[in-house]
Amino acid sequence: MNRRIVLESRPVGVPDAANFRVEEVALPEIGEGQVLLENRVFAIDPAVRGMLDDVKSYMPPVPLGGLIPTMVLGRVVQSRNPDFREGDYGRAFIGWETHSVISPGSVGFENVRVAEDLPLTAYMGACGWSGITAYVGLKRYGEMRRGDEVLMSAAAGAVGSVAGQVARLSGCRVVGTVGSAEKARHIVEDLGMDAAINYRESDDLDAEIVRHFPEGVDLYFDNVGGVMLDTVLPRMKAFGRIPVCGMIANYNHQADPYPIRNMWQVLVNRITMRGFLAYEAADMVHEAEEALAGWVRSGELVATENVSTGLEATPGAFIRLMSGETTGKTLVRLDETVSTLADWKVPAHA
Repeated sequence: MNRRIVLESRPVGVPDAANFRVEEVALPEIGEGQVLLENRVFAIDPAVRGMLDDVKSYMPPVPLGGLIPTMVLGRVVQSRNPDFREGDYGRAFIGWETHSVISPGSVGFENVRVAEDLPLTAYMGACGWSGITAYVGLKRYGEMRRGDEVLMSAAAGAVGSVAGQVARLSGCRVVGTVGSAEKARHIVEDLGMDAAINYRESDDLDAEIVRHFPEGVDLYFDNVGGVMLDTVLPRMKAFGRIPVCGMIANYNHQADPYPIRNMWQVLVNRITMRGFLAYEAADMVHEAEEALAGWVRSGELVATENVSTGLEATPGAFIRLMSGETTGKTLVRLDETVSTLADWKVPAHA
């Protein structure tokens, strides 16, 4: 049997446990080209919140009774695909379930080259799609250059924590925005960013941005939208770049989004502002994976995770994420046999 979590009711604002229910269904027979995974790790992402509303987005809304979508990493237990053997690890955007059938049409369909010296959770966080998103967002869509003055929103989050470090490792000065004093300390002391702006404690966000960027921002990596984006737009340098990765400020309130008043600054400062989906940069995936894994192994990139255990723990992990309580990548391991980065140490020779 396959145990899975489906949408019981549509959330209003931050989701709660009553919006989800567990069900059991028979395992399907796999067809030609398909692979059956025994799932090991879920990546819990804020963008899924938008799919729980009956609102058009870049992915279709989840119907009532439908499987909650997520990126999964699982061990291949049956394959009718020549590119997968039993014992390999497959990754794709499927859902909160113990077993998944993936096929070449699945979003993010990939045979993951899992190395023995990194835990599986790394391949769903810093070395997975969060890290890949950070890497391609900066390098391709943000056209990052050495010496750039970079503002990183949600800098303690799954993508922002990696992107801030990748920018630093690429020779940029990086200031991150966060929502607490502890997160501000974390991104500076643990992740090596140059400074932090705690927007919750700022009486004048615009003045704070000016203080840290007196000559303006070259690259703003936008994970949040809303007030932050509106405030940053007038502080961009001429020909500045804004890769738009997420709009978490609106995810819990899609029907009433924050009005952006300063969009005219895109013209004034000739800003390049572009939304992107990392899996559309398929030609950069292996480059990103190799670079990220190398930095994690050497200790140059600190990968932060918050990990829950068990299928039933998944809604709670998602609710904490959408409540702004988490730091780093939110993950669920299906059982305690899956090791995490907390169990792993940078090798002594690194």
